[in-house]
Amino acid sequence: MDNLPDDYLERVYAGVLGKLIGVYLGRPVEGWTHQEILAELGHIRYYVNEQLGTSIVVTDDDISGPFTFVRALEEHNSDTFTKNLPSPAASASIGRTWLNNVIKQKTVFWWGGNGVSTEQTAYLNLRKGIEAPDSGSILTNGKTIAEQIGAQIFIDGWAMVAAGDPELATNLAHAAASVSHDGESVHAAKLWAAMEAAAFLQSDVDELIDVGLNAIPSDSLIATLIRDVRSWCEEDDNWLRTRQRIEDKYGYDKFPGLCHVVPNHGIMIMTLIYASHDFHEAMHIVNTCGWDTDCNSGNVACLIAIMHGLKAFDNGPDWRGPVADRAFISSADGGYSINNAARIAYDIVNMRRKLGGLPPLARPKDGAQFHFSLPGSVQGFQLTSVPKHTGCRVKVKQAVYGPKKRTGLEICISGFGKTTGSSVEVMTDTFAPVERWMTDRYNLESSPLLYPGQAIRAVLRADKENTGAAQVQFTIKAYSSADELETLVGNTVTVARGKTEILKDVIPTNLGVRPVQSVGLTISSSPTKTFGGTIWLDSLGWDGIPKLTLRARDASYGELDFCKHSFVNGADVFSMSNGKFVVAQDSGEGLVSYGTREWTDYRAVFKKFTVNMDTPAAPAGAAIRVRGLNRYYALRFLTGASGFRVALVKAVDDGRRVELASAPFSWKIDAPYDVTLEAEGSRILARVGDEVKLEAKDDQYPGGGIGLVAIDASLLVESIEIGPLR
Repeated sequence: MDNLPDDYLERVYAGVLGKLIGVYLGRPVEGWTHQEILAELGHIRYYVNEQLGTSIVVTDDDISGPFTFVRALEEHNSDTFTKNLPSPAASASIGRTWLNNVIKQKTVFWWGGNGVSTEQTAYLNLRKGIEAPDSGSILTNGKTIAEQIGAQIFIDGWAMVAAGDPELATNLAHAAASVSHDGESVHAAKLWAAMEAAAFLQSDVDELIDVGLNAIPSDSLIATLIRDVRSWCEEDDNWLRTRQRIEDKYGYDKFPGLCHVVPNHGIMIMTLIYASHDFHEAMHIVNTCGWDTDCNSGNVACLIAIMHGLKAFDNGPDWRGPVADRAFISSADGGYSINNAARIAYDIVNMRRKLGGLPPLARPKDGAQFHFSLPGSVQGFQLTSVPKHTGCRVKVKQAVYGPKKRTGLEICISGFGKTTGSSVEVMTDTFAPVERWMTDRYNLESSPLLYPGQAIRAVLRADKENTGAAQVQFTIKAYSSADELETLVGNTVTVARGKTEILKDVIPTNLGVRPVQSVGLTISSSPTKTFGGTIWLDSLGWDGIPKLTLRARDASYGELDFCKHSFVNGADVFSMSNGKFVVAQDSGEGLVSYGTREWTDYRAVFKKFTVNMDTPAAPAGAAIRVRGLNRYYALRFLTGASGFRVALVKAVDDGRRVELASAPFSWKIDAPYDVTLEAEGSRILARVGDEVKLEAKDDQYPGGGIGLVAIDASLLVESIEIGPLR
């Protein structure tokens, strides 16, 4: 921890923002050549999404991978990542995090086919029992697959955890990259991670590149490439000429596979040399060059943002505004999918603190999910509705306010004029918005962040210079069974000039399975008086266990049903038909989950749980505290040589299912049972009706959602009741 700069948290936040901005900027032209970009768009100096009809904030493997795989540091013992590195044990642990978070054909990365997609090939190896690092080795997969670009695009999280310690960054990068890659791809990942870690403490580009070169063999192709690029940059003093030299000697046509690391790494190094102190010019160069633009741009943007901090984004285009901190992370942990740069930054800092043996930083402002404590952070909040009459102007930004210099979301309203009853709406996503399902090429598995029965709280402050009092009302948007967003409003508070008010409410329990897509505020003038001025949202958060009943019989569900999509589907078949939740798995284990890791002590009752197979040959069960595909507690219906029984098991991410308690029980195929699961501290309890009770103690998984598990089997459930223990 001694190596960390004083502004470590802010620099990590800048690095996360840089990664997001770079990926979002490069994504629309991913795979284009330099020549195609110039012909179609000219030089890229800002987001080109509008010209190409795409969204700016999208689901992308270059975001999901870096911020999912680094969570191995949360899931595994810190000693694995700090002693005797690089080690096969560290790679194996990261490989297990892959298996806990990657759903086949759905989450994290590009599913281009076994032997085509490097990540898919490595994932299938892991599934077969080939542990990392063998899962990604040249010996296992061949040189072509092993040396594609993926290793370096997933590396930024590890570098930010190892801030100020290039050696640790190199070792972590080596362990992580080796899960899926080998050879030159691992060299590129190690070099870039070492540079990013060093960038927390120094900004001399030549020195940073030397730090990176010290992390890899001097006779490697990556080292040779960098020597060439440095020489060419010095001779040319023109990035267009240097780019052509890279293409001539190291272009795509010189390497096998679809996206080799070497050509793209050359573009990244060239960009860093020409524009390392100008974020805006770096984005121009790296994206106008073409090839794997979102990967290259994301890595370069992250490094430069780490190097210069948040000021890297100043004095140029508004990179941060359209992004609004937003990130979508597609993994089996549905509660981490709808995310923002501030939350990710805190998580990365806490991973570093864990490695250093320190307690985690708590979320500011009494643990509020939205605290706006980092400079410029809006945590996804955006203006979503303004009065229909002309002249109303609204600005939403993070600001410091009041004599105590608190941070908050500043909502500045002018132009209500003489129109009374005017209102504006400011919201942030808590579940996937409509366009994610309509336009993204990458699947987004997610569960909502906010649920019926949870208590929500906002702290508000009005500027003393306001023209009058404002009416502030909680607002949520929830999906209907027709896949349409419906606006629901809650409690209202009047915020007078210069006053602070606390707005409280409870999310309606009658929403049931309808996902809460967004939460925020509606700010209005009174019916009789106009309003103008500034309202500060100091914080907004929620707590408590949800209180809801999930039912599958309320409507007919279509292909784009958002109710169904609020479950993370890790099974071959998950449907909501004929009034029942249906899970079926052709082979192996399938898990469907719902909820977030913030659910800790609660009860779940699975009504009319039915194992639906012709023969009682395979287990099925219900789960609690689900934290991915391989980390949960479950009650399973079992049979075998010892007869029919039920068992309370703990899923362990090395593939084991450890029995914590069991009892004989003559259960029957197609017979419905009410299954109750409870978690309270380290106590896990399971009941089948009034006939069986199992109890065990285990504290490895402190929180998580509910789940349905089928292994070579199928099951039916009529409803699921979720609520507090008492």
